Amino acid sequence: MQRYDRLREILRLDPDKDFLAIYRLTATYEFPWDFARALELALFRTYAVPSIGGLLAETGEFTDRTQKRYDDTALLLDAIVEHGFEHGTARTAIRRVNQMHRSYDISNEDMRYVLCTFVVIPARWLDAYGWRPLTHHERRASATYYATLGGHLGITDVPGSFEEFESTLDAYEEERFGWDEGARKVADSTLDLMASWYPAPLAPAVRGVGLALLDEPLLDAFRLTRPRPRVRRLVQGALRLRGRAVRLLPPRKAPHYGRQNPEIKSYPGGYDVGELGTFPVPGRGGCPVPHPRRPAGAEAQPPA
Repeated sequence: MQRYDRLREILRLDPDKDFLAIYRLTATYEFPWDFARALELALFRTYAVPSIGGLLAETGEFTDRTQKRYDDTALLLDAIVEHGFEHGTARTAIRRVNQMHRSYDISNEDMRYVLCTFVVIPARWLDAYGWRPLTHHERRASATYYATLGGHLGITDVPGSFEEFESTLDAYEEERFGWDEGARKVADSTLDLMASWYPAPLAPAVRGVGLALLDEPLLDAFRLTRPRPRVRRLVQGALRLRGRAVRLLPPRKAPHYGRQNPEIKSYPGGYDVGELGTFPVPGRGGCPVPHPRRPAGAEAQPPA
């Protein structure tokens, strides 16, 4: 197989009917590392909306148990990509996400914005740093994939095209980005988590790399120190060089799913999708209806 053969395979598929197959090929064969980084950035952006970042701070989950919340979010989304919407494991993942969301007062507009980040930010990341940009075909399939996911999550007024996802995201950020003390704590905890994946002496440099990838509206919303222009150029230049190097490599022969990422650290012995996420206790700010826990080992996923 040659470098662009899989892209040719993608282009032979129908983005309206085969959107899951296209998205899976794009995310797990063509750009698994880039999608992981882009989705991290996408979630980070959502904290800059005070109603989102403030709520995450109130729960304490993204400040006190940052690694587990990172892992659970990645694994729940990954289960849907890997298995498809109709598979039992994916349906369990969707049910878990819905149970968690319904435990809190989250507006449809905020949920729709989060969905928009999942569509738009990976495309923008690949435009800047990928070994190739996403094609219109792939953008259309991605928009349909997340519109479908939005329907399963009960989100209404979901955009109908990539361009509508993009315009919705830009308008929402312009209107809603702002300062929130709790959201800043969530942002700092997330940057600290990413630094913790590397040897301790590298932590300041890793944090600096993270800041260099944030745009001005995001830095302003969190009141984060702006990186020096030279540092920003160095980081972005290194990512572009990586993209050019990857272009010269042979294509991936097997899919790489999120559960295989080394950043996932909470479940070295495997995990049960039905046990991922939070289970709010009745009377403590969560859902008043107790949700039954699953038997140990049900739908267990092997360790990466």
